[in-house]
Amino acid sequence: MQTLDLDGRIFSLHRACADDVPALVALLADDVLGRERESSDLAPYEEAFSRIDADGNQLLVAVRDEAGKIVATMQLTLMPSLSRGGATRLQIEAVRVDESTRGAGLGSVLFAWAQNWGREHGATLAQLTTDAVRVDAHRFYERLGYVPSHVGFKLPL
Repeated sequence: MQTLDLDGRIFSLHRACADDVPALVALLADDVLGRERESSDLAPYEEAFSRIDADGNQLLVAVRDEAGKIVATMQLTLMPSLSRGGATRLQIEAVRVDESTRGAGLGSVLFAWAQNWGREHGATLAQLTTDAVRVDAHRFYERLGYVPSHVGFKLPL
């Protein structure tokens, strides 16, 4: 377990476990786009979790607050590539921060942690995709140094 200190608030980061799936799905569903595309049937999510958890290039992160509530998540994928001189890419997806914690800086600290995790695992480039209508997310990613390129965002590590 690792911790993030955000102005005295301590958040713990864990590799998600099967018991976390309902809370993670609830986070994914708790926004305008997620309400439309996520389902209340947990079976497909549990199956996906099993595949993610069995893959050594995947890390599904669950972030808990001091009370133990899951308040954020992201999925990190290490992708070996022949392009860019055989670079390993860090793909960051399914990022969500609970509404109760948004605006406190957790997202920025979580991304810094994820980028460091990527570096420690040999990644030389971080990339992500976000829906075109998520203009607030675009501003957030650009503030972190990500550059819109192609359809996604990239940040040399």
